[in-house]
Amino acid sequence: MKLSTSLVAVKKIASTKPRSSFADDELEQAAKLILESEGVINPIVVRRTSLQSYEVVDGDFEYYAAARAREIDPRKGEMIGVFIIEPENEDNITNQIQLLRKSKPTSSNNEIESRLINSETRMTNLESRFENRTNELQADFRYEIQKINERLNEIESKLPKPIEPLEALNTLSLAALTSKLKRVNINSKIIETIVNERKKGKFTSFSNVVERIKGLGDKTMLKIIDNFSESIN
Repeated sequence: MKLSTSLVAVKKIASTKPRSSFADDELEQAAKLILESEGVINPIVVRRTSLQSYEVVDGDFEYYAAARAREIDPRKGEMIGVFIIEPENEDNITNQIQLLRKSKPTSSNNEIESRLINSETRMTNLESRFENRTNELQADFRYEIQKINERLNEIESKLPKPIEPLEALNTLSLAALTSKLKRVNINSKIIETIVNERKKGKFTSFSNVVERIKGLGDKTMLKIIDNFSESIN
């Protein structure tokens, strides 16, 4: 007995396996290939359920791909090549199915679950890498902030500290005091007198300075205070 294929209208075939068992994108790709080739290179195996209807025994993926091809182009996808199980060839076809097609890959639930697990694992790895990188960047940022603060503190420590007017009159050297007071037109003689007088005892107040330094009045004292105050601000 010679085994041969038959052309059967796709609409007359049914499958007991749900279409959702297969990936839509794979069915779509196969359907387009069927239309381009105008046929299936791997005929499906069917058995009769009535005089004009059939049920898929093997090749559910090809059947659904052919059904999709018919949806896309009813004319080109109308027929599909099949092996029809008849009483005289049933044993032969059944044995071939078990031997040649038993390992045919399909989109089983285990495969789908495995894909989901792999996707979740990749996502977890990406999240972990993102978190690690974020922590590294935050650590680098904190380190840079610390270095900037240290540099600012170093610069600030080198800046001259502001000095109160009364403290300046009591502590500044003759040269420094001269540089300050010349700005408000205090003559050198009065400046020298301030330096000599404070050796006898520190000035306790601005009034005390005026009392002890001849030629230094209240108005001049106010000019001195304003001059030092500007330096402080």
